[in-house]
Amino acid sequence: MSYQIVYLLIEGSDDERFVKRIVKPLLERKYNSVMLWKYAEEPEKRVNKFLKSIKAMNSDYFYLRDINRDPCITAKKERIQNEYEQIDNNRIIIVIKEIESWYLAGLDDESSKKVRISPHKITDNITKEQFNSLIPKKFDSRIDFMSEILKYFSVEIAKRKNGSFRYFMEKI
Repeated sequence: MSYQIVYLLIEGSDDERFVKRIVKPLLERKYNSVMLWKYAEEPEKRVNKFLKSIKAMNSDYFYLRDINRDPCITAKKERIQNEYEQIDNNRIIIVIKEIESWYLAGLDDESSKKVRISPHKITDNITKEQFNSLIPKKFDSRIDFMSEILKYFSVEIAKRKNGSFRYFMEKI
């Protein structure tokens, strides 16, 4: 069996924190190496070169991006494909609505109480602003709150509460 590498192209630090704690351990069961790469501040040309090199190595990759204000997944994917000619449509994972929705998806009712927030049955439409408004005063920062959530995170619960997270888990 050959050495298998998967690259996860992520937007920023919140994505990195989530992926390192939740996704990377799952992928390490399938791949010899899981590499993270933040693309958001990179020039378009550099991202295209990076995608081309991943293909040349016959490695796998997933490109994660929030849907934000785009009307649908198809429109978002088309926009991404217009930016990056080297990207494979099947490797694009659209996070709905934003990565913060994935954080909240992994909490059951009991875990929600532990981090002092109200439970959410479905998190598909949670925005960054809504997430920020939930942060209890006991946390020194947003990062502390996110880190605390990840201590209680359940992949199985998250798959039930967030469609884009479920889709990603099925892809990997």
